[in-house]
Amino acid sequence: MQSSSFLPTDHLTLPDHPGVYKYFNEENELIYVGKAKSLRKRVGSYFNKNAGVNLKTRKMVKEIRRIEITLVNSEFDALLLENNLIKKSQPKYNILLRDDKTYPYLLLTKENFPQIFPTRKMIPRRGTYYGPFASVKAMNNVLDLIRELFTIRTCKLDLSPYKIAEGKYKVCLEYHIGNCQGPCVGLQNESDYNKDLEHAKHILKGNLGLAKSYFKQEMQIHAENLEFERAHKLKEKFELLEKYQAKSLIASPSINNLDVCTIVSDEKNAYVNFMRVKNGAMITSKNVELKKKLDESDEELLLTALIRLQDQFQSDAEEVLLNIELSDPIEGLNVFMPKIGDKKKLIELSLKNALYYKKEKALLIGLNQDKKDRVIRQLQQDLSLPEIPDHIECFDNSNIQGTNPVASMVCFLNGKPAIKEYRHYHVKTVVGPDDFASMKEIVGRRYKRLLDEGKSMPKLVVIDGGKGQLSSAVEALKDLGIYGQMPIIGIAKRLEEIYFPGDSYPIHIDKKSESLRLLQRIRDEAHRFAITFHRNVRSKNAFGTKLTAIPGIGDNTADKLLSHFKSVKKISEASEEQIAEIIGSSRARHLMEWIEKNKGA
Repeated sequence: MQSSSFLPTDHLTLPDHPGVYKYFNEENELIYVGKAKSLRKRVGSYFNKNAGVNLKTRKMVKEIRRIEITLVNSEFDALLLENNLIKKSQPKYNILLRDDKTYPYLLLTKENFPQIFPTRKMIPRRGTYYGPFASVKAMNNVLDLIRELFTIRTCKLDLSPYKIAEGKYKVCLEYHIGNCQGPCVGLQNESDYNKDLEHAKHILKGNLGLAKSYFKQEMQIHAENLEFERAHKLKEKFELLEKYQAKSLIASPSINNLDVCTIVSDEKNAYVNFMRVKNGAMITSKNVELKKKLDESDEELLLTALIRLQDQFQSDAEEVLLNIELSDPIEGLNVFMPKIGDKKKLIELSLKNALYYKKEKALLIGLNQDKKDRVIRQLQQDLSLPEIPDHIECFDNSNIQGTNPVASMVCFLNGKPAIKEYRHYHVKTVVGPDDFASMKEIVGRRYKRLLDEGKSMPKLVVIDGGKGQLSSAVEALKDLGIYGQMPIIGIAKRLEEIYFPGDSYPIHIDKKSESLRLLQRIRDEAHRFAITFHRNVRSKNAFGTKLTAIPGIGDNTADKLLSHFKSVKKISEASEEQIAEIIGSSRARHLMEWIEKNKGA
């Protein structure tokens, strides 16, 4: 493998060779990783003005400042390397499997008389891991089968030879019920124990045929020796294996060691089903969702998912069945799209799973939307509103100890925060800590602006406070001539009382109601937003006061310095040249003299 770095303008000089390309932005962040059969043609296609490149891709291309390539021997090697790089760096323009689960494994420990037990953490030095399993149930089925077939110990004792020789251990209940042969007290030697373990390994790998052959052969030997009781026990184990295999059999047992991967997609997402099949039995089935980043084709999405899922489930499949044809065969990847027979049936089964997963996701989105609609409809009913309150605005003000009075307005659309519509306000016309006058000012300013800009009014206005704050907000609406055009309520914190204009007595919504929880969430968000803004203003003013105490530094100069350097500490650490670029050399000199004089003060 050989890596090189290029500028975007050098793309025509790239080699006509398989490899992986990496795009970096101005901050030297990796933003995209891609694979190519020919690096020159593939990378060049992004910069060809005549190519039908979509808007999302153009946006990415504008960010590219540097290209790095790695040459490999084949397109399949490029696929594998691309997968590793994406998994490691997760660039923002690459397709990512939307799956943050940690999957269960079965661990075969590296010790005397090894154990087999489930785990979600992979620590390679502890032993050999089998899996991951798509579900805990699937893993437990395999583990239960192994424990019924073989006498593998479940204890955590240190069974090193000298510990057993010391005679410190006693047999436990597992020995008495026949699930263990007592290696802890020397009743089973390690070579016999490891024979069972070898067959257990085949089952962990999905090779049930070898274990079946072993039990059948042993059963016949004991029957010929007239050891009918032992032969019967082996027959029961053979039948147990057959029963387990029959449950998971989905195709002819002659179909061995292949993967099936199918895809269905819509405008924004793709849904992929991945199955591993051994001896006609499905040993893994997994559905994943992929979010399209650059309007990728189904072929690109399917290949991306296939390589990552094969890596995740440690697949050693000899062939892969897909439901779409690849435009170009990939050397090293044995891909087929069967038209008839058992393999075609496997494709149909996988596709059925992918379609069901897509339908399930759409249903979940629909249910979430129904829940949002239900909550705001419930709020409409609880407050007897004329319209569904799909646009709610809530106001709160903050002036801790009467300093730096500020206010906030938060907006919720369809029951969700619309953060881009949030607004901060400096209270301008009120002197001192007067919450009522402050509320009147900010409500008046907000809706005067909406009127001037011809924008739509909210379906519900919420005031954080009781009758006093509500009355002040109503006065502001009356001054603008819009009182009565939209419902307005006040919500008092202590008892969650809802006040309406003109009503002396509040109403109470059921404490368990979803509509009250929505109002509380909106009120709390407005409070959080106001408090955060107040802290920032207070902090900035404290910095400004410190700076304006310096001769030659006024409010405007202090604002410039704080806007650029963010804090007094960073200003004091800057050089005179850096400060002079912001406020000029004369003021910079005065400032540096003051900093030097007050060091350590």
